[in-house]
Amino acid sequence: PAAAMVCAPTRYLVFFQYFGTRYSGVMETKTDQALVGVQNYLEEAAQKLRPSVPIKFHISSRTDTGVHALANAAHLDIQRAPGKGAFTGQQLVQGLNYHLRPEPIRILSAQRVPSTFHARFSALSRTYLYRLLLGCSHHSQIPVFEQDLC
Repeated sequence: PAAAMVCAPTRYLVFFQYFGTRYSGVMETKTDQALVGVQNYLEEAAQKLRPSVPIKFHISSRTDTGVHALANAAHLDIQRAPGKGAFTGQQLVQGLNYHLRPEPIRILSAQRVPSTFHARFSALSRTYLYRLLLGCSHHSQIPVFEQDLC
């Protein structure tokens, strides 16, 4: 019998954001911990897209426990079953976001990139924004747009 045709995986660059309050940071952790990483949820959502091989997110920049991210980047390779075409960027965004509900994690965009692209090592720059709440002696003084961020 003829061997089944194996399709090469498609590499995607995704940008995502999250409220980090309930996570141990962005990186994957063991699932038996009190807090797990954002990566755990990203990979769990990706497995629900029914890839041929497990999906691993390669994240460009780390965050610590409780830290939020307006935009972080990662790359992932998706190999689909023979006869199944590659996802478009929009299909990937919609599929991942559907499976991420109700977590406060959102995929902002996704696009195909060459197989040589690496989210961490191909980055041309990184920008960090630090926001510190200072000078509030009582929680009632916290501006409404800053509430529930800690």
